[in-house]
Amino acid sequence: MIRINLLPHRELKRRARQRHFYIQAGMTVGLGLLIVFFVHGIISARISYQAERNHFLEKEIAILDTQINEIKKLKEQIQVLLARKRVVEALQTNRSETVHLLDQLVRQLPEGVYLKSVKETGNKVDLTGYAQTNARVSTLLRNLESTPQFESPNLVEIKTVIQGTNRLSEFNLNFILARAKEETKPSLKPGPKHGA
Repeated sequence: MIRINLLPHRELKRRARQRHFYIQAGMTVGLGLLIVFFVHGIISARISYQAERNHFLEKEIAILDTQINEIKKLKEQIQVLLARKRVVEALQTNRSETVHLLDQLVRQLPEGVYLKSVKETGNKVDLTGYAQTNARVSTLLRNLESTPQFESPNLVEIKTVIQGTNRLSEFNLNFILARAKEETKPSLKPGPKHGA
């Protein structure tokens, strides 16, 4: 005998396929949403971590900026102090220079020569004075030339003047004052170490 299936098997198969399709689509959408949320969470965590790092770096940069400004101020103060130190050292080096200048001038003045004025401008010294003869002015020039502290003596002017009843030679000369070289300071070497 022939069996005939009168049930709507095609309709049942179609419904089963549609149900299977919807289940798979739902699972795919759910899995996609899960992946999206997972990736979004990872990216959000990285963004917040980077934002925290950026904030930390900005704070450190601000601290470094203040330190750099303090260092600049300290460098300026150091430059000012070094300039003051150089001035004090120059004054200490040259404080006895005037005494030495006058002492050497007195030693080099020949007899019959009298100074009227001594003017020092920087390291140039101008002398004006009177001499009994022109030969004594020449002797003064030779004496100045032979002194190591005085360089390039130069006679600017000499003229005859009458002082009372005396006939004198008034002269004007200048020379360069050789600055004393700074003595090299001995380096500080550590002393011998004592054994224990």
